Amino acid sequence: MPHETLEAIAAATSASIHPEPHEARARAGWRDLVDGAGTRLVRAGGLLFFLAVMAFFAVNAPSFLSPANIGLILSQSAVLGILGFGLTLVLITGGSDVIAGGIDLSLAGTLGLSAAIFAVLNQAGYSDLACVAASLGVGLLVGLVNALAVVWLRILPLLATLAAMNVCAGLELVVTENTTIPAASPLIDWLGLPGPLDIPVLGWLLLALCAVLAVLLHLTPLGLRAYAVGGHREAAKAAGIAVNSYVALSYLASGLLGGLAGVVSAAFLNGATGGSGDMLLPVVATAFLGFMFSRRLLPTVAGTLLAAVFLGALTNGFQLLHVSTYWVNGIEGVLILAVVAATANLARRRAT
Repeated sequence: MPHETLEAIAAATSASIHPEPHEARARAGWRDLVDGAGTRLVRAGGLLFFLAVMAFFAVNAPSFLSPANIGLILSQSAVLGILGFGLTLVLITGGSDVIAGGIDLSLAGTLGLSAAIFAVLNQAGYSDLACVAASLGVGLLVGLVNALAVVWLRILPLLATLAAMNVCAGLELVVTENTTIPAASPLIDWLGLPGPLDIPVLGWLLLALCAVLAVLLHLTPLGLRAYAVGGHREAAKAAGIAVNSYVALSYLASGLLGGLAGVVSAAFLNGATGGSGDMLLPVVATAFLGFMFSRRLLPTVAGTLLAAVFLGALTNGFQLLHVSTYWVNGIEGVLILAVVAATANLARRRAT
């Protein structure tokens, strides 16, 4: 894996510059053993919890595992998953420290503004191509603003992207005049059609996007360098990697995915509706819960996909059991606290 390769390089470099006594090496080896066990425990706990929730819904709601309902869960998870992919890319290059590391809180605002632009242009009679291009362009613009603020102005990502989110939310209200704007087009109809295995096209779009990003991140030099920038920034600089360029690129990609999520949202809801800010907590939950599904508690698009499907399944299962879906927000908050606490504790142990 890319991050493992960089960790080995960083460890070897540190050992050659600062040779450790035998006892120090022994303590480091024991600490690595404990950290590895802790990582496996957290990951196993996450997988077991995921399977337990799925089993509970399968037993108490017989239609939960039907092909049609699985396809519905995937399509319902498409918007959240795409936004989660965007945040995951930022976490990979910026590091998972929510204060000083990589974070993009503007994704929810980008979603709402992009969906509003799509619906308004659709109402005005523009083609699907023009509507999609405009929505993606809005996402790229937001990503560019974030990149300039974080990389050039050196504003903390937490503050820079929070400000961008508020700007996007205000522009969304201006564009929509705080009303719901319906949209209908051949593209919207096509995205809602069932595909192979009774999975809607929206669900297949989510899976295909995950596959493309996974290949880029794990099988290309681009992904290796991105993980190096986030996990071993000084080593990446010493290796000649343009660190700032990769961080900026991650914000651009995140903005682009936010714009795509706006198109998908408009297709799923047949228009633009308010309340996109409510997506902020689920997006953060999806990206950080994805850590539990990776081998070393690191951000991965596959882990983010599983987390998005998990949260989508929670909402769907509660609906089938006629339980208020407001409980999902509370569960998301608890899970975020648990994952952040576990990863922060492991990070502190590795740093000592």
